[in-house]
Amino acid sequence: MIDLKYSLVIEATEDPNFFGFYSPDLEGFTGIGHSIEDCLYKAKWGMEEHVALLKQKRLPIPKPNSRPTVVIQNEQRLESVAG
Repeated sequence: MIDLKYSLVIEATEDPNFFGFYSPDLEGFTGIGHSIEDCLYKAKWGMEEHVALLKQKRLPIPKPNSRPTVVIQNEQRLESVAG
């Protein structure tokens, strides 16, 4: 079982040695890992550290997601808009 308090998105990148990750529930939380498993491990501990930092700075802390999801997808690219 994956024990996360917030949802997580893991994105494959063009470089097969790196994956990016972020939480849509936890603003400002991002990271990178060398595998999906590495991202899950780093995200679990990173989310706890991120919430502790928010508490320390007296910033709002989002409520934990009662049904967090983990999505693994290809990296989303922004399309450039020609004017």
